[in-house]
Amino acid sequence: MEEIFMKKIYTALLTVATLATAALISVRGPQAQSVKAASVPKVGILQQLEHPALDEIHKGVVKGLAEEGYKGKKVKIVFQNAQGDQSNIKTMSDRFESQNVDLTVGIATAAAQGLATAANGKHPVILAGITDPVGGKLVKSNKRPGGNITGTSGDSPIKQHLNLIKAIVPKPKQIGIIYTTSDHGGTFNAKRMAALCKKEGLKYKLYSITNTNDMQQVASKMASESDVIYAPQDNGVAAAMKTLVNTANNEKVPVIPAANTMVKDGGVAAYAVSQFKLGEEAGKMAGKVLKGKNPATYPVKMVTKGHYVINKAEAKKIGLKLPAKVVNGAEKNGEVY
Repeated sequence: MEEIFMKKIYTALLTVATLATAALISVRGPQAQSVKAASVPKVGILQQLEHPALDEIHKGVVKGLAEEGYKGKKVKIVFQNAQGDQSNIKTMSDRFESQNVDLTVGIATAAAQGLATAANGKHPVILAGITDPVGGKLVKSNKRPGGNITGTSGDSPIKQHLNLIKAIVPKPKQIGIIYTTSDHGGTFNAKRMAALCKKEGLKYKLYSITNTNDMQQVASKMASESDVIYAPQDNGVAAAMKTLVNTANNEKVPVIPAANTMVKDGGVAAYAVSQFKLGEEAGKMAGKVLKGKNPATYPVKMVTKGHYVINKAEAKKIGLKLPAKVVNGAEKNGEVY
């Protein structure tokens, strides 16, 4: 009797163990798939608006990620373009969070600020070509960001820009400097140029637009009052570059921009930092952060080395002879349009 009772207990225990093993297998299966899925990071890229300079940064980010091994099926990239609308920036930044991204990349200051607010420290945010990360309240310092944000800065080489202006227009009576009031980087760079002009005893005047619709009127006034125009690294100005150039051409006034893509759109010459390079470096930094590098102690990379870019057709159109040094530099190591 006792033997039969023990057999029943053994059978019951064996049944329980079998069921438990089956349950464990059924639980571990989905978990293994989940871990495998999580090994493919999801990266959200937010671009403030569409224009050639920011498009180049975007291409560079994708290339930089690929160089770190994040390409094809090894990464899921979700791209959004806010088309210059602040409400879109917030909506798109929040959408990334609902999609549980592992990392986001901000192209232009407003986009980066939107992503930083939405992330709220939960995941890394990479800056792609942000002019003034500290002034934009994105990092504590460029050397030691201190939080979940780092990336690249396209700090314009203002001194080289002014040297180029003086080489093209040796004794400018007045330098017109234009910027967009809502663009932090553009405002920052315009005021830096103004301060340098003042230091060197050059007469200048600041002009501003609130959006691209203002460009025609403001450019007309500026061209009539200036004999050379400086267009800093400014998203609003870059988006309306063709309008600026066409208006300035009526007065035969050369436009000296900060970006290579702005020369392609009609600027006569620039000493420019490659927008693609800014994005590429940001993409590589993003890849390293995905591999475990801490953004808090990962210094912002300052990309300031540039090259000459010239637009021969535009110079000819306004009867301007470009300096031989600038032409030779562009033909040898830069870009020619």
